[in-house]
Amino acid sequence: MVELIVGQKGKGKTKYLLDYVAKEIQNVTGNIAFLDKNTKHMYELNNKIRLIDVTQYDVESPSEFIGFILGLLSQDNDLEQVYLDSFLTISCLENQDISSTIARLDEISKKFNVKFILSVGLDGGELPEGLKATTIISL
Repeated sequence: MVELIVGQKGKGKTKYLLDYVAKEIQNVTGNIAFLDKNTKHMYELNNKIRLIDVTQYDVESPSEFIGFILGLLSQDNDLEQVYLDSFLTISCLENQDISSTIARLDEISKKFNVKFILSVGLDGGELPEGLKATTIISL
């Protein structure tokens, strides 16, 4: 399953994402990863959550990003949820169509039984029609 939190920059998507993961840590039996473009939120996350600064791994295209996600899953069979803050930046999708990459994440989610929660810096109206059903909050 892929869920989206959408809204323009500065609308509070990251705060919502951090609150969401803080609540979920109590309900999850497996592991949680939080992917971001820096480590700024390190002290806001429970120490059971693995924070990964994707920019440290030289991801330069959406296909490399998908490879990065698959590598993450291959090394942790207990990974249950993955939170992605600044999704457009870390996936190299700024000013590009996001539909195919999110569709690929949905396939990966089903295959490996992992839930992806993405913070996407777009207005709800800017989302492709097929992705609007996956939006859990629009700010």
